[in-house]
Amino acid sequence: MTVPVLVVGAGPTGLTAAAVLRDLGVPCRVVDRRPGPGIAPKGLVLWSGALECLDRLGVAEKIAETALPLTGGSYWSNGRRLAVARFGGLTGTAFPGPLCVPQPVTERALHARLTELGGTVEWETEVTAVTVNRGGPEESVTVTLCSARGEETLTVPWLIAADGARSLVRDSVGIPFEGHTFDRMFLIGDGRLEGAPADAEVQHHIAPDGVLVIVPQPDGHRVFFDMEPDGQTEPPTEELLQRLLDERGPGGLRLHDTWWASRFRVHAKVAPRFREGPVLLAGDAVHAHTTAGGQGLNTGVQDGYDVGWKLASVVRGADPALLDSFERERRPASVRAVANGDQQTRMWLLRSPAARLLRNTVLRLLSATGLLEKKAIPLLAQLDLDHSTSPAVADLDGAPAVPRALRLGRRSPDLALAPVHGTTARSLHAHLSAGRHTVLVHGDLAAGELAARAAAVVGERGAGDVVRVLWIQPANTDPTELPQDGAGFAVAREAGDALGGAGAPWCAYLRPDGVVAARSGPAGLDDLLTRLPSRPPRITPVPAQGPVLSSPPAPRRPERTLAARRHRTGGSAT
Repeated sequence: MTVPVLVVGAGPTGLTAAAVLRDLGVPCRVVDRRPGPGIAPKGLVLWSGALECLDRLGVAEKIAETALPLTGGSYWSNGRRLAVARFGGLTGTAFPGPLCVPQPVTERALHARLTELGGTVEWETEVTAVTVNRGGPEESVTVTLCSARGEETLTVPWLIAADGARSLVRDSVGIPFEGHTFDRMFLIGDGRLEGAPADAEVQHHIAPDGVLVIVPQPDGHRVFFDMEPDGQTEPPTEELLQRLLDERGPGGLRLHDTWWASRFRVHAKVAPRFREGPVLLAGDAVHAHTTAGGQGLNTGVQDGYDVGWKLASVVRGADPALLDSFERERRPASVRAVANGDQQTRMWLLRSPAARLLRNTVLRLLSATGLLEKKAIPLLAQLDLDHSTSPAVADLDGAPAVPRALRLGRRSPDLALAPVHGTTARSLHAHLSAGRHTVLVHGDLAAGELAARAAAVVGERGAGDVVRVLWIQPANTDPTELPQDGAGFAVAREAGDALGGAGAPWCAYLRPDGVVAARSGPAGLDDLLTRLPSRPPRITPVPAQGPVLSSPPAPRRPERTLAARRHRTGGSAT
């Protein structure tokens, strides 16, 4: 059997996409020209949006075990602190602040998860040619692979390109890479930093000659500088890094035992298109970021999760038009992330005394009023994405009955639940952490009948492994009997009245990424169900490690509790 999806690139983006595909019952082949998983600690910071994606794959807790929770970010000039933004205050998420963890740790965790799911990576396998086949009843992609085994040509229905900023796939299908490259050279060194504060705060020291950024790591620090290009291409020496540290830092810092250093240029680019027929591009293949804010790794992980669940849905019978939403949703998010990093980098590089004075004044004002923390952190966390205009979301018959708390095209809010049957989740986010399509029905016994009907349809279509039905009973109603003994769906009681209390029943479809994709009343339920996968898995999903739920009999991944993740991240379960 030809696999339906070829994933090119096994960095964080490609591994995320591949793991999601296999987790949702779709086989894929993964190739990478490298000899093995990455060892260069390029990306360091994982923000809340990416951590939630990794959590749905069952790897966030593993990553958090060795990560360093960052406490804040500050800006300095002439040895004085201009501004500070504290991290860790985000609510409605199990990950209220960013974690510092070298990229190889994230890659290893994703690779291990892919292996658990029965997947493999074909290392030292390079794509040398890509052709999109058009004109037939169905489009496809023909790819030439070269490895030690020789040359192979294969044709697949779908290709996910996660092959980096120099993407051969992107060039082969004729998609340009638009943007600019900064005319400064950037230097990085990872090592031991004597004299650094014990607080895990990211410091930005902005000097007339350039910037110094100090990032605490679990086992040391990263120092980051810009300078005029000098024609050198080799990694900077420890002596050069120390000289720049003395010139721009607060004094009293000594760098030693560096284990990684790099010299590079930074870009701010976004491709105008993320798709060419059956070819979908993600991660660095379609957006290149400056290092400011650590957005590249995070945006790539979210790309991989998005393209993974959407393509898995289409392979398993969902409307192929769902894939039209990939570019419509991910490109604006990428543009925003790239623009944010570009703006920060330009702010670092201001040279005019007047411009620097204005910048410092604005930073002081934003910090003093709390606006820096209020505006910047949600932007970096990438939890507030608005997909309300996406073709993948819609209000259906009876949608006005759904409470405003569930906003169409926005990430679902969290709420406390009391498990009744078929689930151990004590919050809605804990239930959604399994990364499944969720049909949520709310109300009394009539809602339970809707849940039973939805579960029956899901079971008939063979999609019970990737679709969960959850009946939420209002808190202020008497316990009701479970129709048909509650077969095929889970039941929980709402702890408050955020969803409107007792009243007419209503329904909502929550996507695997937690976004509210459809809202309806009872009359719109059938239309809502047509948006779900409707075919059995191509492969048998391998469940994550954890307790087995007593909900529907089809194999499925268990949700994980927020309490466990709170222990790992230092956050609060809300």
